Amino acid sequence: MDSIEKMYAEWHAGHGQGDDHWGDVTAEPREVDYLEVSANGVPAMWLRPHVAAPDRAIVAIHGGGFVGGSLYSHRKMYGHLAKAVGVPVLLTTYRHTPAFTYPAQIDDVVAAYRWVRDQGLRTVLAGDSCGAGLAVHTALREPGAEALLLISPWLDMDRPLAATTYDTNAATDLVFTRRMIQALIDAYVPDGVSGTDPAVNALHADLSGLPPIFTQAGGAEGPLGDAELLTKLAADAGVEARLDVFPGRLHTFQMAAGYSAEADEAIGRFAAWTRPKLGL
Repeated sequence: MDSIEKMYAEWHAGHGQGDDHWGDVTAEPREVDYLEVSANGVPAMWLRPHVAAPDRAIVAIHGGGFVGGSLYSHRKMYGHLAKAVGVPVLLTTYRHTPAFTYPAQIDDVVAAYRWVRDQGLRTVLAGDSCGAGLAVHTALREPGAEALLLISPWLDMDRPLAATTYDTNAATDLVFTRRMIQALIDAYVPDGVSGTDPAVNALHADLSGLPPIFTQAGGAEGPLGDAELLTKLAADAGVEARLDVFPGRLHTFQMAAGYSAEADEAIGRFAAWTRPKLGL
């Protein structure tokens, strides 16, 4: 494979034909309405449960390796989260690689997050995969979130990648390999920017100002080491940090919400932990 588009075809092969079909593995949540909006110029979508607490919101950032994913591929998974917590979710997207590199993606998410915060809402940040990394960077740049909910976070932008789980889980995770992740990094981090710069790589940042973090990861996924290291570094910095590892599960297995009892349990754990953080 000689291009990022071809490399990422491996992901598409396992998740339907094109980004919008990734969500085919997720059941449609009932009693959730969807409204597309512009959040400070960034395309976003409100996911509004019919029963929702006022003055609170979750800002969610979809994954997709910075090169894929959309509001439509992830709306159902985050719709399940919105319904379980009982608050609206603003699902935001961002400019994709290879046309746009760092810091375009973080700038877009910060703009959308400010749009929600400017409405006076108590806010939790959530994200999956690279979206989880963007959630962490948003919380570092814009303090004030009540909590972070992270699904299979991908954070390490260094070359070579530090996590040994890319090797120990190589037999179970055939998509998120070192080769795949390093190709995505090459598309995201522009020439002249270090992959260990704290503004690019949260694993090298001062995490002491972060809100409480609840991370979930699959025990069989390649990037598991990122979740483990983030949890340790955050706890060492005095941040409340919880990590739930689901044995045998792969990257962002919560996408099977509504069809998988384990995915539903994972979202239920998020909801039970999040509600007190929002005063519910």
